[in-house]
Amino acid sequence: MEETKTLQEEYSPTDAKREKVRRVPVAMIDDFPEHPFKVKDDEEMKKLKDSISLYGVLTPVVARRCENGRYELISGHRRKYACKALGIEFIPAIVREMSREEAVIAMVDSNLQREHILSSEKAFAYKMKYDAMKRCAGRPSENKAPMVPNSFVSSENRENKFAAISA
Repeated sequence: MEETKTLQEEYSPTDAKREKVRRVPVAMIDDFPEHPFKVKDDEEMKKLKDSISLYGVLTPVVARRCENGRYELISGHRRKYACKALGIEFIPAIVREMSREEAVIAMVDSNLQREHILSSEKAFAYKMKYDAMKRCAGRPSENKAPMVPNSFVSSENRENKFAAISA
């Protein structure tokens, strides 16, 4: 069984900064936790399996590396399912460094363009994205507070706000 090489082992240091499609063992890729979109073994999946049998996986999956050395799937759950069903051991993958929140946002965005999504899946996905965006933003501190130029606030408005704060 061929092992996955790190970017540093496969490419020169300048190439390591660019995204590359890698061959990753399907068995090393875990589904995204709480993935809101169901993978169904229906007619659409049969078509995908037929396509992969004929042409291979044309679009790489997107995954991120976990601390335990495995991968967490961000985009491509249907392709991974089809490969497992067909007994394909390796899948083309783009491995990105992402935080948990970035991965949630990317996972939701990459799946919302699909044609057949249940309303409940879409609602759960939007909630996951909203929660991740809130965690990314955090509470604004003085250093992170958005700067609003004084030209956008009239002097009268500024004086009223200052009076309200001072009171």
